[in-house]
Amino acid sequence: MLVDLWAPWCGPCRQVAPLLERAAADRAGSLKVVKVNVDVAPDISRRFGVQGIPTMLVLRDGNEVGRQVGALGEAALQRWLDTVAPIRT
Repeated sequence: MLVDLWAPWCGPCRQVAPLLERAAADRAGSLKVVKVNVDVAPDISRRFGVQGIPTMLVLRDGNEVGRQVGALGEAALQRWLDTVAPIRT
């Protein structure tokens, strides 16, 4: 699961949103993307120690296995996901 911690006023968050949607579609069955608005759910941000947005967390069995703070371009996002959440075949 990829948790996207974002806010509607955050420009970089809005830039990465369509890339995450594509990644979720490309990795359907292997990766689920969940969006968390930090303004609506600040307790989740505190739980994971988020200090900047966008922050993307990859969780496996409830454990954090990857964290990316800041927006990435599509190629960099795909490389990061290949490392922390490879597509299962």
